[in-house]
Amino acid sequence: MPQPVLFTPLKARHLELANRIAIAPMCQYSAENGRMTDWHTIHLGQLALSGAALLTIEASAVLPEGRITHADVGLWDDDTEAAMRRTLDAVRGWSTMPIGIQLAHAGRKASTNVPWVGGKQIAPDAPHGWQTVAPSALPYAEGEHPPTALDREGMDRIRDAFADAARRSARLGLDFVQIHAAHGYLLHQFLSPLSNQRTDDYGGSLDNRMRFPLEVFDAVRAAFPADKPVTVRVSAEDWVDGGWDTEQTIAFARALEARGCDAIHVSSAGLHEKQKITVAPGYQVPFARAIKAAVSMPVVAVGLITDPHHAEAIVANGDADMIALARGILYDPRWPWHAAATLGASVLAPKQYLRCQPSGLRDLFTNDGASASPHWTRTDDGRYV
Repeated sequence: MPQPVLFTPLKARHLELANRIAIAPMCQYSAENGRMTDWHTIHLGQLALSGAALLTIEASAVLPEGRITHADVGLWDDDTEAAMRRTLDAVRGWSTMPIGIQLAHAGRKASTNVPWVGGKQIAPDAPHGWQTVAPSALPYAEGEHPPTALDREGMDRIRDAFADAARRSARLGLDFVQIHAAHGYLLHQFLSPLSNQRTDDYGGSLDNRMRFPLEVFDAVRAAFPADKPVTVRVSAEDWVDGGWDTEQTIAFARALEARGCDAIHVSSAGLHEKQKITVAPGYQVPFARAIKAAVSMPVVAVGLITDPHHAEAIVANGDADMIALARGILYDPRWPWHAAATLGASVLAPKQYLRCQPSGLRDLFTNDGASASPHWTRTDDGRYV
């Protein structure tokens, strides 16, 4: 049988990926003062044994006020960096899967409660609450405390915080950085005319609304090692009339590619409480297809992609270069194993698990000794190589 395209390699800069399955960033709301905990070791550790091509650490705030909730992971100081290092050391001891990080700022969608207690906004003067910021003083939902409109000094501080987090990511030996410009968070807020009503050089026209997100990209790209990828996650549609849409996303993707962006991860929505989404398996794939037709960099599709044959069709038909899994791989942390078995491919598995290989699938698992010892070496200055 021909090799399924889903299980063929892909390269971004010097990062070589074993297949076309990415694990998307997924917030766990389990940090303490921005610091990763044992939960993150358990969560990321199991996913790093899944056989996917890469693993993305959840949205990690570049400033404390950029967190979605008080329990979000951050990467803004030595303490948050040290906590992340401990988790990465544990995971890398048993997995060679490339690991990256999504750097984020929540903007007006910050200062909310964790989702299992409702996820509503917390007032600035309440415990676990703070004053939010945004391009314009427009709240996300009716009745919420409005954000403060960012001035130039505030924008510079956030841009520089993204760059600092990228430098910390490099010290941690992370394989790639993804900039979060989706799901209604700060950079998406600058892009969409529904949330950005500025009258200066950062509002109004498409070029103006793209200006600050592109400045952030440039700062991150300059701060992260030149041989490692920097990617961006976008929402291609607001699903609200008059909002951010696919045509504008294509223009943004082209501008990113011209600046050296290595891949674009295409999602949608999250900006407005009145969004109306038509949900079905692969409902966001058409956005990825449209963007892929306009750029040369790899495009990642996401959104209710749960069936291996569907995933194979997406990459085989050229709709996207990779598919990303989020809630689906939480439900089934061995989804890549099962997809390989279904499609007649093989997947990397730890040697400790080799004997669970079904008798009728003796060619399903491969092993390179990855679970025997770490593949990273820490240098005297604290970097990983």
